[in-house]
Amino acid sequence: MTQPLPASIAASILSDRFLPDEFAAICDCGGRLAGTPSEDAAKALLRRLGEAAAGRPAGIVPTPYDGWRSSSATLERVEGDRTVPLGCHPLVRTVATPPSGQEAEVVDVGRGTEAEFTALAPLLAGRIALVRHEYMFAPGHIHRRLKYAWAREAGAVGFLIAGPLLTRPVAGSSGRGREDGIPALGITPEAAARLAPTGADYARARLTIVATEFAASTEAILFDLPGQTAETVVLSAHLDGHDLAESAMDNATGVAAALAVTRALAPHAGRFRRGLRLAFFSAEEWALTGSRVYLDGLPEAERETLALNINLDSVAGSGRLTALCSGLPGLAAWAERATVAAGVPVGTFLPPMANSDHANFTRHGVPALRLVAGFDEGNSNLRYVLTAADTRDKVTVGQLRLATLAAAAMVWSALTDEQLPY
Repeated sequence: MTQPLPASIAASILSDRFLPDEFAAICDCGGRLAGTPSEDAAKALLRRLGEAAAGRPAGIVPTPYDGWRSSSATLERVEGDRTVPLGCHPLVRTVATPPSGQEAEVVDVGRGTEAEFTALAPLLAGRIALVRHEYMFAPGHIHRRLKYAWAREAGAVGFLIAGPLLTRPVAGSSGRGREDGIPALGITPEAAARLAPTGADYARARLTIVATEFAASTEAILFDLPGQTAETVVLSAHLDGHDLAESAMDNATGVAAALAVTRALAPHAGRFRRGLRLAFFSAEEWALTGSRVYLDGLPEAERETLALNINLDSVAGSGRLTALCSGLPGLAAWAERATVAAGVPVGTFLPPMANSDHANFTRHGVPALRLVAGFDEGNSNLRYVLTAADTRDKVTVGQLRLATLAAAAMVWSALTDEQLPY
């Protein structure tokens, strides 16, 4: 039977004076790209805020990953002896170009579906593929990592993805690991228009990227509240982001909400059936690397104690919340019951979506869901995620409190239910 969130805990969340200030403090750190001083500032902040919320010291788990840094990136349309500069931003872990750049004709692949890549494959070898960024929180979304991979498979020598925000490029990860790759840039919609073919002629572009790769390490920051059994519920949020803005929606919202949930539940530590682990991962924006390395490194016996992961990622920017339930019907029904009982019902989406850290828990057989705002709501402020407009003004305190209350309702039930029905 699902245990409803006590009214006293709900009231403490609705009156939590730290929530808006902590959200602002996380945004103050900047975009928090992994490997930058901005990320370092956020990690130091969250060690301090997490210890205050949980009432116990942080556990720090080193997380090695493949580091990368780009010092410059340019995109030009080549028109004979003349070049026209266009707006761009390097995708995380793009390869560098030769010093003279990578120059080729541009093939517009449209949205960048697998069918479009298949149809245009004969034209792509030796050329640059141009695709469009999609609203990420929707059924049928095709991740840029897939589009990048299809471009490589077709023999393209470069990859461009056009964002939605006028005059501003889009950020994101190429998804590349240690394998060979192709130069990859996020670009402005105006740049895409300039590079689209006219008639039978292809536009010609030059990409110039300076980037270095190196061994790097970040950390998972953990806070454990004890339970009465060995089972543990993991409440997670990723602290890293991209360097175009504040990464406010993605994911200062999830981090702030996770802190507030922990603060509300910490006085009850030791009374729960299951323990609670608050986990802040980094390098999530690097193809979910941080949580993958953490989970892969856990002893099998410890992984088997993980009863559930509730992952908070981009939980405000809209007042409409959805639990992405990793293909588990029982988990979806449970999430609906828990949030309805607290008066904050969330929608559910069943098909698996490997778009945040919950996917790595699922890969290890741990039931997991992601709470997200604005699902299938393309006109919400979430459309600005991965752009320079992902700033704190896109989020209201009311949305933050709603998301925190919904998350707390699920966490409380997960900690206290005699059996979890999934």
